Amino acid sequence: MPTDDRPLLLLISAGLERYRAYLFESMRTRYRIHLINTVEPTWERAYIVGHSVLPDLRTEDAVAEVARIAATEPVAGVMSWDESKIIQTAWAARELGLPGGDPEAVLRCRDKFATREALFDAGVPQPAYALVGDVEAAQIAADKIGYPVILKPRAASASYGVVLVGDGAEVAAYFRYVAETAVPHMPRYEREVLVEEYLPEAEISVDAAVYRGHVTPLFLGRKEVGFAPYFEETGHYVSHIDPLLRDPELVGILTETHRALGFTDGWTHSELKLTEAGPKLIEVNGRLGGDLIPYVGQQASGIDPGLVAAAIAVGRAPDMRPERDLVGGVRFCYVEQDDTTIDSVTFDESALPPGIDLAVPLAQPGDVVSRPPKGIVSGRIAFITALGVSAEECRATLDAAQAALRVQAR
Repeated sequence: MPTDDRPLLLLISAGLERYRAYLFESMRTRYRIHLINTVEPTWERAYIVGHSVLPDLRTEDAVAEVARIAATEPVAGVMSWDESKIIQTAWAARELGLPGGDPEAVLRCRDKFATREALFDAGVPQPAYALVGDVEAAQIAADKIGYPVILKPRAASASYGVVLVGDGAEVAAYFRYVAETAVPHMPRYEREVLVEEYLPEAEISVDAAVYRGHVTPLFLGRKEVGFAPYFEETGHYVSHIDPLLRDPELVGILTETHRALGFTDGWTHSELKLTEAGPKLIEVNGRLGGDLIPYVGQQASGIDPGLVAAAIAVGRAPDMRPERDLVGGVRFCYVEQDDTTIDSVTFDESALPPGIDLAVPLAQPGDVVSRPPKGIVSGRIAFITALGVSAEECRATLDAAQAALRVQAR
């Protein structure tokens, strides 16, 4: 068991156990973790040395608590992988003069309009866009850009509120839904909605470590989405050996993107479309990717995202050497109808194929779950992860595992 000479790392917000426990598992081997959250820790207690429970995680509260802890013992770093807490984390890191302490750079990631403006000024390829505050302005912008277009909240996350619309009537029908989608601790703006050019090509994600301004792409995910006209991410195929990670054009766009945003230290999750004119940047998240993307990347490569992100947070050069060359896949499973009451979700263990890594029920007896958009993310009833030598092998394994899913519902 590690000794207490491990550096103290403050973590703001934990996330869900099934999506983030693997990060705690590796980080605790080298760091003492103090968790700052709004609820008492439960499963997290196995990984932490201390915790703070605050009524709210507003920036001023989070910064004050970090300063209080730092007054009692040295703090090596502050980090978060919660999209709604990364700005607070940046302010806290700035308070202590630690890596990642650039709130303006993090806000340029959180505020998608600020992202667009910074990339436009830098000449980074991206979709055409307009920021609007009402239906009429949205229709005018959409006419100018050309249908179909994307309506997107200025500062939400996890594809909440993102919708594809095909004409002015659909703009009017969906505008309020998009404008009212928000996450905690972000300012409200007079104009809340982005109208963006729709790029129909394949979408990828790139998880990258950024250390002292140098961007190292680590995991490339090839994304699967469903439930049109919404954009629920239903699965990903992730590896560190995808040829695109060595593509000079893609690497150059990622480098220029981070330079334009001023993001110099931390982990980022960028999304791009692979158009005929080359990659175009969709958005950048200033945190570890969600949807278990870093987890399957770790399983496929041996590169530990928790230890990489923690090292950067404390100002150490991260170890990013791979140990194996596989592809990882994750798939999420859903109910057929909205407002389905779950009796049980299980997998037939005897029917699970070789190559399965995890087959995990999410919905519990008595849960009422829905398909997207009513149940975006929360509508998932199970997930499966698999490893293989190729995405095709992973896909076949996931198909077989999904066939072993047993759902009793009413």
